[in-house]
Amino acid sequence: MSADCINNIPGYWALAKLENCVDILDSQRIPVNVKDRELRKGSIPYYGSTGQAGLIDDYLFDEELILLGEDGAPFLDPVKNKAYLIRGKSWVNNHAHVLRGITGIALNPFICHYLNYFEYHGYVTGTTRLKLNQAPMRQIPIPLPPLPEQHRIVTRIEELFSHLDAGVQALQKAKAQLQRYRQAVLKAAVEGRLTEEWRKGHPEVEPAEKLRYRILSLKQRKSGRKYKESRELDTTGLPVLPESWLWMRLDSLADLKGGITKDAKRKINNGRKIPYLRVANVQRGSLDLDEIKEIEASEELISELRLERGDILFNEGGDRDKLGRGWIWQEELPECIHQNHVFRARLYSNEVSNKFVSWFGNTYGLKYFIKEGKQTTNLASINLTKLSAFPVPLPTSEEQKRITYLVDDLLYISDDLAKVMNLDLNFADKLRQSILKRAFEGKLVPQDPNDEPASVLLERIKAERMKESPARRKRNNSTHQMRLTQ
Repeated sequence: MSADCINNIPGYWALAKLENCVDILDSQRIPVNVKDRELRKGSIPYYGSTGQAGLIDDYLFDEELILLGEDGAPFLDPVKNKAYLIRGKSWVNNHAHVLRGITGIALNPFICHYLNYFEYHGYVTGTTRLKLNQAPMRQIPIPLPPLPEQHRIVTRIEELFSHLDAGVQALQKAKAQLQRYRQAVLKAAVEGRLTEEWRKGHPEVEPAEKLRYRILSLKQRKSGRKYKESRELDTTGLPVLPESWLWMRLDSLADLKGGITKDAKRKINNGRKIPYLRVANVQRGSLDLDEIKEIEASEELISELRLERGDILFNEGGDRDKLGRGWIWQEELPECIHQNHVFRARLYSNEVSNKFVSWFGNTYGLKYFIKEGKQTTNLASINLTKLSAFPVPLPTSEEQKRITYLVDDLLYISDDLAKVMNLDLNFADKLRQSILKRAFEGKLVPQDPNDEPASVLLERIKAERMKESPARRKRNNSTHQMRLTQ
């Protein structure tokens, strides 16, 4: 919440510090590492900074509480939650502050919603992993309406959020369906089903065998040596092709190249910095160039690895979903090379569609790469030898053009719909923030002049806390110790 919003609260509201609205139960938290939790398997939720982090066999709390991230929470992201409510038996580690609204002064849901709206600039420390220490947390200003109005505000927020959540869920479902549609289009394209009627209407088109011959001739001419293609291809698990199509190895269609190895110890004479593509940049069917890193390389290596328009990119691996994924370089940068975890395929003939090859790699290629790749726990990788032997369907040149035209047209519509859905999802995030803004400015629900002003409640609770705090601390500590010894 900004200073402007705090200054705009209704006059009968109180501006209180968080420490005067909640009990802080941080002293009762106990962290348990993953290894120890493995020995204490149970059904009790184990909570951390941003949500449930596992299960455990005992509990520390058995009530409704607010958990506010202490470190690791997205404090500076206005649309992500930093606090959440828990109910029932629970165990909380030391990465979340444990708060409980004081009875008669503050409702847990009201405080929780506010903490998800509050601007934490100036309250958190750190760079890569932000931390909200208890001292500044205690000073967070809380715009506090009368208790009955808090009830009305919470009811209205949750009613509006329920409608928003339903809309967001529908949009996300539609996006998932759109993604399945895209995959279905690509699958139909590379199997030949998308152009089945076209083939029936064009029986005069030259067979793919002639195109194959021209491609191999170009390969021999460019490489300067004879090349004998192996016709023994393992197409297990790959689709049955139309009669006019045939299979070719990827290294028969394209010159394949690995990239630069990142090595801080390598000495480079007369080198210079140059942008390079990493696995994170090469997505399935797109390139993500939001973050491009640079590496020092010699002019000779830059010349050898410099990407050219139309080059097809394949990831070596990493997580299983990254295996073999890729897309096409379109000279998005004036000059760029690629690291050794990204392979480059440069087609020998412009009669072969680079999009068609990449589409096949992004659909059926995944099955092949998983089958042929090196597997470890949750990780997989392929080497240049396995990529070279990757079987790729070869339709006739004319049919490739038709496939590219149809797929581009269908995916263009799909991409437009996806953009609209993303805009709607972004609008939902902004609308959520707008609802909270109105709520904490006192503009979301009508006021009742009969409500007791929050300032009266606050003064009363201050007096009660000063009088009773030693007894409360003793009771809380006794309860905590009793839980641990049971």
